Amino acid sequence: MKLSLCMIVKNEAFALPKCLQSAKKFVDEIVVLDTGSTDKTPQIARDYGAKVYDFQWCNDFSAARNEALKYVTGDWVLVLDADETLIPSIMPQLKEAIQGEEYLLINLVRHEVGAIQSPYSMVSRLFRNHPDIRFSRPYHALVDDSVIEVLRQEPHWEIGYLQGVAIQHQGYQQDAISQKNKITKALAAMEDYLASNPQDPYVYSKLGALYVEMGKVTQGLELLEQGVGLLQQNYSLPDSEDGMNEDILYELYYHLGIAHNRQQLAQQAIYYYREAVKLPIYPLLKLGAYNNLGSTLKANGDLVGAKTAYETAIKIDPNFATGHYNLGMIQKTMNLYTDAIASYQKAIQLNPKYADACQNLGVVLLKVGNVKDSVAFFKRAIFLHKKQNPEEAQRLRQGLQEMGLI
Repeated sequence: MKLSLCMIVKNEAFALPKCLQSAKKFVDEIVVLDTGSTDKTPQIARDYGAKVYDFQWCNDFSAARNEALKYVTGDWVLVLDADETLIPSIMPQLKEAIQGEEYLLINLVRHEVGAIQSPYSMVSRLFRNHPDIRFSRPYHALVDDSVIEVLRQEPHWEIGYLQGVAIQHQGYQQDAISQKNKITKALAAMEDYLASNPQDPYVYSKLGALYVEMGKVTQGLELLEQGVGLLQQNYSLPDSEDGMNEDILYELYYHLGIAHNRQQLAQQAIYYYREAVKLPIYPLLKLGAYNNLGSTLKANGDLVGAKTAYETAIKIDPNFATGHYNLGMIQKTMNLYTDAIASYQKAIQLNPKYADACQNLGVVLLKVGNVKDSVAFFKRAIFLHKKQNPEEAQRLRQGLQEMGLI
């Protein structure tokens, strides 16, 4: 089976080489649609062997992606953005999956590097080059709608997913969001789409979450609740479509939890986080809800419940550094110092630049009388805080000086 990489780009000279380097030896064709670059993006793409085409940008990601699909000649299509890279270890599994006859679409797990809330998402980025598969929605362009229609007409196909992380995405880091002004673009596109598609629960989820992130919590809550209502009205669907709706319902519940936390309505937040983790979706996608559930339970004095939530999170993903850190915080509060030390050490092992983990490890080591190692980790925390949070670095240094430790 011939695999084609399909991309749309604009002024991505900095990010594009890493993306193409990650994929070039695994794909049989690279198709790049340039939407108006003024830098060296088109030439960089050609240097990697890509077929490059031009397209006049029209404020519609789906239109651009569909134009790019016209030039694809492979049996299967892999879609990446310039700020994404393909994980090499996933390729044997990916190659095996596309050799089968049963799949129309294969969902991929994406690691959202730098994401504060949910570190993983599921994306519909690998699909058969079927003439009726097309992207829809102007901002969060997806093929899911057309896939559902194809499944209704050709029910012999299946939707699958690959185990493990397939894509790393850098775009959710705060500096990248600022540079590309993504929030403003997303808001305008989704508000327009909602006005003409008022029965689509997906856009209620995305726009509601965006409103909450922007501080428009009341508006966000209203949209999220409407999205839940739409799904509950139309939940008796074919299995393949139910799976997609369960992912959307998870997002709705998860962001309702965040919204209620913003309004200091802890019990409502706990309810929605618990409803989210009950859903039968890919376990990695639940990390955000488990982590937020733990934090909310901790803030409301349920240390045992919080500990269970964090333990579940790191059981799902043993490499979840934030989960290990949060578990350490609970263990410290419960005076389980040996366990807390182990949790902080694991968090630091996974993320050597984890300043807060170094600082709190210093606190626990001091409590158990290990002054030498405690001071070493405090100094390491100060060094890291200088780059990330200078005020905290100064506060910590002053506190240690007053205690006579440095």
